Amino acid sequence: MKKFFVGSLFVIILYFMLFNQASAEGYTSRIGGEDRFDVAANVAKSGWSSANTVIIANYKAYADALAAAPLAYKYDAPILLTQPNVLTSTTKNEIVRLNAKSVIVVGGSGSVSDQVVSQLKSLGVSVERISGNNRFEVANNIAMKIGKSSKVVLAYGLNFPDALAIAPYAARNGFPILLTNNDAIPQSTKNLVHNWNVSQTIIVGGEGSVSKNVFNSVPNPHRIGGKNRFEVAANIASKYFSTQSESIVATGMTFADALTGSVLAAKTNKPILLTSSTSIPNETKNAIMNNGFESFTILGGIGSVSTGVANDLKVLGGGLVIVIDPGHGGSDPGASGYGEVEKELVLDISKRLEKRLVNSNYGVLMTRTDDTYPTLDERVKLANESGANAFVSIHVNAFTSSSAHGTETFWNATNASSDSKLLAEEIQKQLVAALGTYNRGVNGKQGFKVIKDTEIPSVLVEVAFVSNPNEAQLLSDPAFRQKAADAIYNGIINYFNKQ
Repeated sequence: MKKFFVGSLFVIILYFMLFNQASAEGYTSRIGGEDRFDVAANVAKSGWSSANTVIIANYKAYADALAAAPLAYKYDAPILLTQPNVLTSTTKNEIVRLNAKSVIVVGGSGSVSDQVVSQLKSLGVSVERISGNNRFEVANNIAMKIGKSSKVVLAYGLNFPDALAIAPYAARNGFPILLTNNDAIPQSTKNLVHNWNVSQTIIVGGEGSVSKNVFNSVPNPHRIGGKNRFEVAANIASKYFSTQSESIVATGMTFADALTGSVLAAKTNKPILLTSSTSIPNETKNAIMNNGFESFTILGGIGSVSTGVANDLKVLGGGLVIVIDPGHGGSDPGASGYGEVEKELVLDISKRLEKRLVNSNYGVLMTRTDDTYPTLDERVKLANESGANAFVSIHVNAFTSSSAHGTETFWNATNASSDSKLLAEEIQKQLVAALGTYNRGVNGKQGFKVIKDTEIPSVLVEVAFVSNPNEAQLLSDPAFRQKAADAIYNGIINYFNKQ
């Protein structure tokens, strides 16, 4: 910021570049556990204080359980997992807690052994097994247990994502989930569809999963496809759950969490969106933003869905918005020294920061995007009327003596004082560490109008001294300006994570 070299005026235009501005009411919660048995039990605890019936499936073999969610929903039964030859202790304890009277075992004795059935009976529950010669027959027998329906879902039976993504919708509507090979429907499934006189078939998955041949061989087919599992789940959510504000999120790389969570999703009328463990696929991001999903229940521990993904979901759902204010502009150049001009330096840093924030799903309002000259009052008005969550004004410093150097961040106690101070501290910490500049500290005494009159958490950052020859040279380097933008970005992220 120009202190003595050039008379300084703050400038602004009311230029809105807002990405996904929402109410900032989003939240994320997690149903985790040490393993998939724990997750299943914790899902049950989340949705059921008691249950007359429980569904049991093999913790590794998804094939038999793909069609289980509509059955579980019909009986208001959580889905729990077990090892094939011994009833897992976590599952046993959960059955006892639920005070279950009956258990439906999904799959043949190769999936859940007769020994496990005996252990279940020793708990005083009745046990029914639904099995078949293969996964297709198991799904058909589950369908017959659910009861005849004029509409059915048909999904690829040799992988899990599509069947699990459609499960909440199918379950709530009583539509059985039938399974098929890619290019031909098993005869037993074809017979069931014929005998039930099915009037509509919902095909889940693209042609790589369920071919045109299959599509053309079933009654009144309607396809919900996508180029990958994430897009299929996203399209299901957009078609059937667009009026909902909450979603369940599970890894799309393994089946267990989505399986046990599918009946909870049906019970609470939420879609299941899929993610990778360390980043949210674009298809999932688009579904969240396009449908306005604000709140998320994550299934699985951080090994399945990382903390980073959880934080990104919070941003996507909450619609967190940052006002970035590049100081000066137009006829007000700000400070200058050694061939560098403040208004140009800070606009470059601000645009780099904007890019980082937008790529991380934050909404951004830029007070200027080119060499314009607004007013202080307009700047403050934009911040106060925007509904944004924070305001960051970016400057470079100057002094009459060329020896002055370092980085400093200002805040003001007039409005949102504790949050403003925290934001200043986090940004200052990151800047000093990244740039290696002298730490001039955090200053809450200056009454700069843009932070004094702004009602949301606000700071004014002085990156370095353009009046210092060494720091002016650093500021002239695009790599240094990128470091500054990255550091401010990290400070903003840390601030929101600590709220």
